[in-house]
Amino acid sequence: MRLLLDTHVLLWWMDDSADLQPKARNAIADSENLVYLSAVTVWEIVVKRALGKLDIPDNWKDILDNESFRRLPVTCEHALGLEKLPDLHRDPFDRLLLAQAITDDLVLVTHDETMLRYTVRTLRT
Repeated sequence: MRLLLDTHVLLWWMDDSADLQPKARNAIADSENLVYLSAVTVWEIVVKRALGKLDIPDNWKDILDNESFRRLPVTCEHALGLEKLPDLHRDPFDRLLLAQAITDDLVLVTHDETMLRYTVRTLRT
């Protein structure tokens, strides 16, 4: 399976939080699966930290560097994919993650009820 982590899922993974359900945790840990970390997620973390809306350890980048997640840049195709999304959600970070999942045929790992309303393959946490 090719997984794309939503920001909350990544934060729960990094924190070893009980909020991350066993099915999702096992899928992320399974070496048979390819797990993608989007530049969108890193962008969202940086923005929310700068606004004081997210409190995570200062070494969060080092933690990510020690993970085997594949990096997923934002491409023009991803941005163009936004045009195809119905207007169910206003969050620009989530919308771009959805476009990436659809464009690259990835399974979006999320807990966000609004994101689950889109026509995208998901693994619910």
